[in-house]
Formats: sequence, structure tokens, C-alpha cells
Amino acid sequence: MAAASLAWSAAALIDKIRKRHPRIHCLTNGVAQAFTANALLALGAQPSMTNSVEEVEAFVEGADALLVNLGTLDEPGRQAMRLAIGVANRRGIPWVLDPVFVERSSGRSTFAHELIAHGPKVIRGNEVEIAHLSQGQAIDGFARALGAIVAATGTTDRLVDGNRAIGIPNGHPLMGRVTAMGCANAALIAALLTVADDPFEGCAAAMLAAGVAGEIAAEHSSGPGTFASAYLDALHGLDSGKLATRARVI
Repeated sequence: MAAASLAWSAAALIDKIRKRHPRIHCLTNGVAQAFTANALLALGAQPSMTNSVEEVEAFVEGADALLVNLGTLDEPGRQAMRLAIGVANRRGIPWVLDPVFVERSSGRSTFAHELIAHGPKVIRGNEVEIAHLSQGQAIDGFARALGAIVAATGTTDRLVDGNRAIGIPNGHPLMGRVTAMGCANAALIAALLTVADDPFEGCAAAMLAAGVAGEIAAEHSSGPGTFASAYLDALHGLDSGKLATRARVI
């Protein structure tokens, strides 16, 4: 996929988001909820965030996609995730797994693999998290074995589905200095999946949008605090010209 074609695709998909306002239900970090919701709103999507076992199924019934972020994990959270995934799979809506800190505890790792068995459309994590889940297997083979798209973020974000692979080096180091930046990126992937005919294209578009927004935000920031606000503004202002000017693909 060439940079120009990805930029054009991303701009077209973001335009669809802004016209359709899909609702993304997010089971995410307690420390990430507000920033994730604001990132979705800045792009044009609608967030919902409840993790209540009593009502999560009803919320996912009306959602267009689901984000499952392991983040601040506890037993009620595990139960809510199982219920939410059950509804998403029954309805046939895409869901994204963000295996936050999966390498930090055996229980978290076991639970992540339990969820993977239920078929996420995308598994998005940083390079350490994806390496832990794949247990040393090459990322393309890991994706092929799961029948899922795997996105590993780093200096260059890597995206594979077992047959296709793309690298997106857009972004800025300040993105790693703001909590919930990766969590918000996973939510953007879920949003773009709702309007993309090709999930791989939708995921790549989301990763490009996040990286380009990070570069623009850095130009208007003096540090992590101002960067967070500028990032939301940059998402809100993304258009075909900004994406085409900055898109890089390797």
C-alpha cells in the first residue's frame, strides 16, 4: 500500500466517521477513559464507556464496535469483558483487543489468550505486548494462525494480517509521554473498522491518522500537557491535505 493511497483512504474513511458518528463501546483503563472518549469525539465518533456487569450487554447491543482494553483489570472487569464480547460476536460487530501490560502477570496473560480464542478482529499492542502474546513467533505467522489483524506499535508501527504487511513510521516521541495515548489509538482503530470494507485498510488508516495527529500536535506543544490537548485538536482537524503531505509507508 503506497503512502498516497493510504492517505486518500484514511481521509475518505474519516469523512464517513464524521457523517455517520458510529458508537464505540470502550471497556478500557480507568486512567484512560476520558482521553479515549475525547479522541473518539474529536474524530467524529460517539463513545460509551460503562463497564458495569449489569448493563454492559445492553450498551454493546447498540454499539457499532467494541474496544476491550485489559488496563486496570479486576474480576468484575473480566466478567464485563466476557459478556461484551459475547454480544459483539453474536451481533457480528468488530471488536479490538488491547492487551495492556500482558507481559506483567501470568493471570493477565492467561486471560488475554482466553479472549483471543473468541476472535478479535484486531489485536493492537506495543511491541513488547505483541511479542509476549506471540511467544516468539513471527508476527505475520501469529496473525495468520489467529485469523486476525495484528498491530504492533513502536517507532514504526507494524500491521499484518498474515498475507499483507505495512509499516507506518508517522508519530512523535511525545506520544509516549501521555497516558492513554495507545488506548485511544486502539479506540480509533475500532471506529475506523465500522466504516471500512477492508478491515486491514481501516486499521492502517487509524494508525496513520494517529501518527499524523501526533506530528501536528508536537508542532503546537511545549510538553506533554499541551501535547495532549493539541493532539485532540489535530484529530479534529485532519483532512486529506494533511494526511497526504505527511503520510509515510515502508
